[in-house]
Amino acid sequence: MNTAPITYKPAPTQPKFTMPKGACDTHCHVFGPAAVFPYSPQSKLQPGDAPKETLFALHDMIGIEKCVIVQSGVHGFDNRAMLDAMYARKGDYLGVALLPVTVEDDEIRRLDDLGVRGIRFNYMAHLVPGASIDELLRLADRLARVDWHLQIHMESSLIEGMADGLAKSSVPVVIDHMGRVDASLGLDQAPFNALLRLMENDHLLVKVSGCERASRQDAPYGDAVPFARTLVERFPDRVLWGTDWPHPNFRADAPDDGVLVDLIPEIAPTAELQQALLVDNPHRFYRFDK
Repeated sequence: MNTAPITYKPAPTQPKFTMPKGACDTHCHVFGPAAVFPYSPQSKLQPGDAPKETLFALHDMIGIEKCVIVQSGVHGFDNRAMLDAMYARKGDYLGVALLPVTVEDDEIRRLDDLGVRGIRFNYMAHLVPGASIDELLRLADRLARVDWHLQIHMESSLIEGMADGLAKSSVPVVIDHMGRVDASLGLDQAPFNALLRLMENDHLLVKVSGCERASRQDAPYGDAVPFARTLVERFPDRVLWGTDWPHPNFRADAPDDGVLVDLIPEIAPTAELQQALLVDNPHRFYRFDK
């Protein structure tokens, strides 16, 4: 039995915001159970289990019908926990894997058949490092054969330096968590301006998840909302939303998922923007109808 502390709030509040039909959580994880799917020894985080059943219960409560599970560094390149959760709600739950740049084409095709849509690479101090830009661009040419994308999780200080390379990608590139900007530095900060310039490339998308991570305030993290709203209003057809459940490596007590859901109408203030963010964009981009 895994007795490590859990990273999520076990009893989140019921949000006031009502999700539109077909709403999608494009960024969440599953941890374990470690007794079945052991954690990677390379992972600095060894948390309590956050299994698929708990994720499903949260989604049912907040009105999520579709989902993209992102492989966590907790499990490294062993994607079995993610695939197991996807299979339990087959067709409605897809995935983004962690894989080495040397992954074989046959493995990519196998995972594509199972509902995987891309590969995530981390460039964060607390996570196993990602590949070089040149390696990403060579991999992108292979991913293009199956319509996969690259997903990039990086420190905000790296956005400007990586931008030229990411702009050359032959497949779409999704930037996680608004580029991990620090909301206390204001909208005119260099990393956010670099993100806005990067987003001028039509093959770039950004997840307006992680307000709680960008914020330097307590809930409801109001200082981060202008960043997300700017992205939603400027690039309405290339923004995605996710819970980031179970909130690994969060700075303090786990955020309340109900509170995070209730930020949506502040991030996307019209019904049209909410429909694009939560339904139209993820359904189109992740190809749920494949």
